[in-house]
Amino acid sequence: MTDKRSAGLLLYRHTDRGLEVLLGHMGGPFFAKRDAGAWGVPKGEYEPAEETAWDAARREFQEELGLAPPDGEATELGEVRQTNGKVVTAWAIEADLDPATIEPGTFRMEWPPKSGNVQEFPELDRVEWFGLDRARAVIVKAQAAFLDRLAEHSG
Repeated sequence: MTDKRSAGLLLYRHTDRGLEVLLGHMGGPFFAKRDAGAWGVPKGEYEPAEETAWDAARREFQEELGLAPPDGEATELGEVRQTNGKVVTAWAIEADLDPATIEPGTFRMEWPPKSGNVQEFPELDRVEWFGLDRARAVIVKAQAAFLDRLAEHSG
């Protein structure tokens, strides 16, 4: 088990189609052709000794999407432990955001493996609004608990 921790913000909005959440599709070659399990709350790792989960969630939103985190009342959605052992903490904030306005941060990795060729990839290659049923079908499995907690809070 890892003791890595991540924190993030789950934006939601009420539309005529019902409750929608903003999810990000993980960038890079491993997730390029995947849909199910390749979407999640915009989040990132932090060191609890160096910053709070809340501060990390806001910083990571800025880094992942290239936009300032929205103001508004934050609803704590608690923690989940993903299959890789990482503990993710999330907050929900009601806000509307145009996915076309994101300017994602990037990361560098050797690709293809053992090629010596280092490439740059976006942290998130796209973000989209999803109704809760569709979101449950594509989100990282453990993070589906955040959707359920949001639905309970918003219902």
